[in-house]
Amino acid sequence: MTTTFPDVSISTERLVLRPYDDTDIPAHTEMMNDELVVAWTSAPHPYTTAHAEEWVHRAAPAERTSGRGLALAVTEFLTQRLVGTVHLRHTDWRTRSTEIAYITASWARGEGYATESVLAVARWLFREQRFERLELRTAAGNTASQQVAQKIGCLSEGVLRSAWIARAQAEDGTWAETRTDLIVWSLLPEDLEGADGPYARTGHPSYPDWN
Repeated sequence: MTTTFPDVSISTERLVLRPYDDTDIPAHTEMMNDELVVAWTSAPHPYTTAHAEEWVHRAAPAERTSGRGLALAVTEFLTQRLVGTVHLRHTDWRTRSTEIAYITASWARGEGYATESVLAVARWLFREQRFERLELRTAAGNTASQQVAQKIGCLSEGVLRSAWIARAQAEDGTWAETRTDLIVWSLLPEDLEGADGPYARTGHPSYPDWN
């Protein structure tokens, strides 16, 4: 039984999702220091060049080779600029299920890039990798991420109470940890029918999507 994802690149009309390389380090560092990314993720803060180098050279490749998941840089097709990341994790090869997380760079929000990239990965998972379930978990206050889940056709399955630690910024600029609920979403192969039709007809949605 296959227990690792292939070393793959996935293309859409506007994007290329591919393995990270050295050219992504500066843009990845900048993206991860954005205030919204700090607030809703567990990434180190401040996020340094050394953190980005560790991610690009070791952590991201290890996600695939270990069988845990797959980490892809999301880049614009025309400019090749890094606009975000998509990360499959907590993969269960027996049940053919995995969890997806995503981040969009601050300058690229409002273009529908998160929706486009996550939907592309979902199609690839279900159609080429024969997966049966894709799961998302969004913090209760992360409405933009919830919009992405809804846009691709996910169903909300319930709430994990006090299951995540977010960060809130005080007036003096310092950050403090705060507990929050997680909303669990799922997408199954049959759910893609609902996402494909409207998405194909209306083109790329525009709203502030991130993480």
